[in-house]
Amino acid sequence: MITKIIDENSISIIPEDSDDLFNLRRIIKEGDTVVGDTTRVIKQEKDYSRPDKGERIKVRIALNVEKISLDDVLDRLRIGGTISESSNELVPHGSHHSFILKVNDGITITKKNWLPVEKNLVESNNKQIGFLLVAIDTGDCGIARLKGTHLQFIPNIYSGWGGKRYKTNFNLEKFFEQVQQAIFSIIQDIDSIIIFGPGETKKRFANFLQKPQTKKLKVQVIDGIDSGGEDGIYIFTKSQTMKEIMSESKLAKVSSIIDEIMTMANKKSKKFTMGFEETFKANQFGAVESLVFSDKVIQTYNEKKVIDFLNDAESKGVKTYGVDSSTDIGLRVTGLGGIVSLLRFPVES
Repeated sequence: MITKIIDENSISIIPEDSDDLFNLRRIIKEGDTVVGDTTRVIKQEKDYSRPDKGERIKVRIALNVEKISLDDVLDRLRIGGTISESSNELVPHGSHHSFILKVNDGITITKKNWLPVEKNLVESNNKQIGFLLVAIDTGDCGIARLKGTHLQFIPNIYSGWGGKRYKTNFNLEKFFEQVQQAIFSIIQDIDSIIIFGPGETKKRFANFLQKPQTKKLKVQVIDGIDSGGEDGIYIFTKSQTMKEIMSESKLAKVSSIIDEIMTMANKKSKKFTMGFEETFKANQFGAVESLVFSDKVIQTYNEKKVIDFLNDAESKGVKTYGVDSSTDIGLRVTGLGGIVSLLRFPVES
């Protein structure tokens, strides 16, 4: 998320992805003040105007938060409360209103006292390096941006190449130009580009990207992933190669935690948990070292209980990781009850 500290009580924030929205759900509490832009229907008092018809106008308001919840799981955040200030005199103070906060919507949060766990959540996604994954072959190319544990795909790009058995006017340079334009449309300054796929096409494209007239890019070519397109992206995110070259990424850390839990399960070790109730109990004993949760746990259990639990765990020093269905790892965690954890010591059930 993009943040700017206004003063010791107020921080302006722009969420950049669903992870940021979920972190804001954990940060914003009842009694906080949230300032943002919204729309409001104003009843008109003009001649010939319909009494049941109003005009929807844009207005900036300050809201004293009374209720907050995730809307449509992790895609939107609903913030309800009482209006304390507004930029339009026709919007009365003391009336109730709800923000629907989406990715790239800016707000300012004011608290009487920011807790350490809340400050950590504000700063957590700022430290994440992004990776642009490019799975390229002569026939097609898949592109996805990985930030944290979330994959943002753009549609596959097809070259029009007909293969050796068909005569075509295939132009590899034009295909590379299309892929380059797609990369430039999604890449951010902090991103590294990782290129893979079958054959030599990946190396030729890497050389094309690093031409003198191209802006300076951090590019790495890897072998061992012999599929292009979207399939190649998914294969890479499940591979040992991903863990090795992206060892400091959030996805690699989560993948290692899941693998360690599965190994423990096979050995009948008790130093892990699966499911909310087991993990909740282990956290009460201070036994949890790290945990991974998916959106299923939010759908299955009381939202406030889950949020309070995650904040309590993090305040005890537990490393928490959220995943979603954009990756195979997110689907695996969902299949394991929506939440799993590694323990410092076993807890008797």
